[in-house]
Amino acid sequence: MLYSFGLPPDGNSPHAGLIDVQDTLYGTTAEGGAYGCGTYNCGGTVFSVTTGGTEKVLHSFGELPDGNIPAASLIDVNGTLYGTTQAGGAYRQGTVFSITLDGAEKVLHSFGNGKDGAYPSAGLISIKGTLYGTTSEGGLNGSGTVFSITTDGSENVLHSFAGGTDGAYPGAGLLYVDGTLYGTTLGGGVDNSCHRTPPGCGTVFSIAPDGTENVLHSFGKGADGTLPLGSLVDVKRTLYGTTWYGGAYNACPLGRRNGCGTVFSITTGGTEEVLHSFGQGTDGAYPVAGMIDVDGTLYGTTEEGGASGTHSYGTVFSITTGGTEKVVHNFGPSTGNDGFLPGAPLIDVKGTLYGATVMGGAQDGGVVFALTP
Repeated sequence: MLYSFGLPPDGNSPHAGLIDVQDTLYGTTAEGGAYGCGTYNCGGTVFSVTTGGTEKVLHSFGELPDGNIPAASLIDVNGTLYGTTQAGGAYRQGTVFSITLDGAEKVLHSFGNGKDGAYPSAGLISIKGTLYGTTSEGGLNGSGTVFSITTDGSENVLHSFAGGTDGAYPGAGLLYVDGTLYGTTLGGGVDNSCHRTPPGCGTVFSIAPDGTENVLHSFGKGADGTLPLGSLVDVKRTLYGTTWYGGAYNACPLGRRNGCGTVFSITTGGTEEVLHSFGQGTDGAYPVAGMIDVDGTLYGTTEEGGASGTHSYGTVFSITTGGTEKVVHNFGPSTGNDGFLPGAPLIDVKGTLYGATVMGGAQDGGVVFALTP
């Protein structure tokens, strides 16, 4: 454990992954900071932390029209960081912001005006200097969007999801492979067994830079996963991802009976395969984040499950592209002030994995941790 988040003006509840910029880690917390919670906001911060554990709050969100509730990872574009907030902004439906490494923050775009997207819960990617992302709601049909935005704040909606057999509610970031964007939606698709509105258990989709979208796979049939919430990763032109629920096992923490989640692969042509179903024994459960590729082995986190008793505090796992899964670390109080509920993706810095947990630590505000596989 490198750092435990705590009382204001510090942040707490880091939901997002970290990035490495010049051997310093940067991230966001969804709550906390100097302003706390108000009628339309719940604060949040951008922070830096060294690999030795020295943390600094660079910016506290919370005073409108600033954004608030930053729950996604940052990206570095030529020494400036860019990110999203789920709420706040001029229309109180989220923002895209930039921030320098010394903490000078600027709102580039406020969502929610007209047929714009709303409530972006995922981070951004950069393609040739233009940023691309998703909003979980809003757009022409209220089911979310894919958008582009320049670094000076000129935004364009590329695609509005229709719901139904089309995807709905994209909660994950995008992946760029050979000129095409790929992503997941939490709802929509052709299978209606998840009893959602609009119906559907989620999709994998592709979208051309001009906005032409195609559903590659609809989740939900049989032991397939359901509700994909994490971003995809590309390994030799096969895409890999996780689903929050679904799979072959129902013996999940807290007695939930809709599956404990999966790891899946999918080709760019849409052939999907479940590589692993969580929930067997002391395995993890509920992977809400995407995975990373480290020399051909994938690493990820599960929000719950593991070997830490009935409370099931979550895990870090590895899995080969052939489907052999292994729990690398079990979170829980047996290791002292360990964090728990790891809901963020990992990063690899010189052979060490870094991540964050939403809760736990010395002050129960979440932690930043380092792990040697």
